[in-house]
Amino acid sequence: MKATKDKVVTLVYKLTSENAEGELLQHVEKEEAFDFLFGHMDVLPEFEAQLEGKEAGYKFSFGISKDDAYGETQEQAVIKIPKEVFNIEDKVEQDQLLQVGNVLPMVGPDEMPMEGEVKEVHEDHVVMDFNHPLAGVNLYFTGEILDVRDATKEELEEAINAENADGIEGLDL
Repeated sequence: MKATKDKVVTLVYKLTSENAEGELLQHVEKEEAFDFLFGHMDVLPEFEAQLEGKEAGYKFSFGISKDDAYGETQEQAVIKIPKEVFNIEDKVEQDQLLQVGNVLPMVGPDEMPMEGEVKEVHEDHVVMDFNHPLAGVNLYFTGEILDVRDATKEELEEAINAENADGIEGLDL
């Protein structure tokens, strides 16, 4: 069976920066193989394009430029937020939450969920970076397709409902 629209693709992969010898960013092994529904914006479009029409057993290795992945780092995505936004009754809990490097779930001005990394903590504000963690990075994938199967009716319904609810342009891989 080939990886095409409405098929569930199961794979393992290693993600590095720049090339096969680059910094290891993510490693997914058989015990925790990655499944995605092909053709439903579950992964980067270029990632999907590289696997289209391939079958179980296909070994892959390809790069995706930052322009086709998560783009350049955007200065306007690094913002100062008043510390009072993070007001929590328990001061200790707030101090634990507002640690440099922590990634916090937040809601953007358009009510869309987003995540930001704490970059700096000051007395009256916090500097947060809302760039994707892989923004500015050329990606390189090596791996193997383990299985390709038809999606169940439930999987297809769930994907269509999610697409209609979110209007998502692209999700993390």
